[in-house]
Amino acid sequence: MSAYPTVEGEVAFAAPNSGRPCSTWYKVVGDLEKSPNYPLVALHGGPGAGHEYFASLLDLVEQHDIPIVFYDQIGCGRSTHLRDKLGDASFWSFDLFIAELDNLVDRLQLRSRGFCVLGQSWGGMLAGMYAARRPEGLRKLVIAGSPASFPLFVEGGRRHRAELPADVREILEEGDRTGNFETPEYRRASAFFYRRHVCRLDPMPQPVQQAFANLKDDPTAYNTMQGPSEIVVTGSLKDWDGSEEAKKINVNTLLLNGRYDEVSELSVEPWFRSIPRIKWVVFENSSHMAHWEERERYMQLVGRFLTSY
Repeated sequence: MSAYPTVEGEVAFAAPNSGRPCSTWYKVVGDLEKSPNYPLVALHGGPGAGHEYFASLLDLVEQHDIPIVFYDQIGCGRSTHLRDKLGDASFWSFDLFIAELDNLVDRLQLRSRGFCVLGQSWGGMLAGMYAARRPEGLRKLVIAGSPASFPLFVEGGRRHRAELPADVREILEEGDRTGNFETPEYRRASAFFYRRHVCRLDPMPQPVQQAFANLKDDPTAYNTMQGPSEIVVTGSLKDWDGSEEAKKINVNTLLLNGRYDEVSELSVEPWFRSIPRIKWVVFENSSHMAHWEERERYMQLVGRFLTSY
């Protein structure tokens, strides 16, 4: 990483109804001034997973000379935490995270030069809704492993669970009935699901492990919007559907998911139907972390998409 210009910092963010000064931590890798390509702003998942599991995206800097803006969304990592907002669905909203992204884009003066956005998982949902507002300066969009509909995401999850071994499935169903997700048996069953549908690499890359550590450290936004886990969806997003809004997206879009992705094709397909200018690629040997599981092909596809004009 030392071979490339790297700048870290914080920008002040006036988070609506937060009741305190807030800030967004960011890191820019690559040369914003000299690169011939638009910078890429990377929107991590969770919400609350943090930027670290995007470390493989540095390949785009090395191989395609694409500057990357990493940042920790409000509520996680090195940005402001607001643990007292647990359960406050009116606070943890798309509007909050879009306002934060717009603020960062303006503070880094990306709007006039143009920029691209890549969002993974929750970050792709956020990226899609951001692009639907047609922000000035946005040139291209990548949505990776992201549902366009949470009800369809939940239905896809039910189908994945139906294919699990009977003993694993029964333990997960027992957790659903009792609401007890902290037993050793439930944790082992969840880990089995995660190895099949979240990240199939063994061992799981350390940066991906860090994402789970970040969620454990501060699950405020995640528990409020998603629920207690990737398997159990009880949060404010449970009825969300972005397919109608997605029709407003007016930039070229690359849609990605894995064949074994917890975000199944059932919930990805509405993006493809709704966004006018879109290409959809499925990674045949990946689940939810194709940027690690099929890293070389992922970077080739994304790099070519972002640098073709």
